[in-house]
Amino acid sequence: MDGICTLGNDRVYDQIVALVNSIETNAGKDMPVCIYPYDDNTEKLAQFASTRPNVELYDDLDSIAKWDRYVRSIWDVHPFAKEVWPKVDHEPYHRIGTHRRYCAFDAPFDRYIYMDADTLLMSPIDKIWHLLDSYDCIVYDFQHKDPTHVYNVNSPQLNSIFPNSRVEQEIFCSGFYASKKNLFSQSMRDDLLGYLASGEAEILYPMAPDQTIINYMMMRSGSSIYNLALQLPKESITGCCVTSTHFEEKDHILYDKNNRLTYIHYIGLSSSLFKKVSEGENIAFPYRDLFLYYRYLDQPEKLPKFTTKPKPYNPQANLFQKITRKLRLTITNN
Repeated sequence: MDGICTLGNDRVYDQIVALVNSIETNAGKDMPVCIYPYDDNTEKLAQFASTRPNVELYDDLDSIAKWDRYVRSIWDVHPFAKEVWPKVDHEPYHRIGTHRRYCAFDAPFDRYIYMDADTLLMSPIDKIWHLLDSYDCIVYDFQHKDPTHVYNVNSPQLNSIFPNSRVEQEIFCSGFYASKKNLFSQSMRDDLLGYLASGEAEILYPMAPDQTIINYMMMRSGSSIYNLALQLPKESITGCCVTSTHFEEKDHILYDKNNRLTYIHYIGLSSSLFKKVSEGENIAFPYRDLFLYYRYLDQPEKLPKFTTKPKPYNPQANLFQKITRKLRLTITNN
């Protein structure tokens, strides 16, 4: 069975509702969707899933615990992650819940597309399922232009483990990717942990914890990765990020130079912003009305009606971004 999965808790409730509605609209109402719980704060999501026959909230506690243990074991052998994380939060492991997207390698789908909660599906996805017949991982982004958010590029080991040619071709954003069940066996996970414990953990970038590990797992295991952004004809390639403000909206679909986007990623915008806008606070940000359309697609009577001048969203770096920027400099100097 094929399906789409995401990750979240009640803090991103409005975004997950919008995502699910975009999936039902553009991939079909029968497309199964699985939500992996970021933490135990999922009461609203559980209620939402109970009203949608195609949506489930993942509840395999053994699978969740397995991946929680595994990623903790990885970060336990990292040379400096636990030194920099306390400068961001007071948790022993930074954003540990984000790794629970790896449960998709267990269940419930044989083949899956993972989408972050802050994305919307804009196109049918037949081409991605077709590509999974030939590759282990399908992506569509431009992360390869900025490896600093995937690996510690100042590690002298990086290019000996992954030649620069591989980094330029294979790294990807963990906000959208397709893969398969059982891609990483227990023995393979043990081997990967062994490589990391032998010193390779140094190349992991601790401020994007789930992204660096999924990239390492895919690349170190030799999994085949196909990036549509690198393979499609130049005239057919589209962007995907909210930072690209030139997309055109037609009938609640975004286009990039007349090419339909596969998805839009509202990367960098806080979950609190989406909550405020969903509750009627008039704050402007790119493609806001598109988000609200999908958020209230099945409840159009609740769609906020703004009558005042919108307040501009302040894109200046928030505290977390300022801290992580400083930490990136710290990592550079290690």
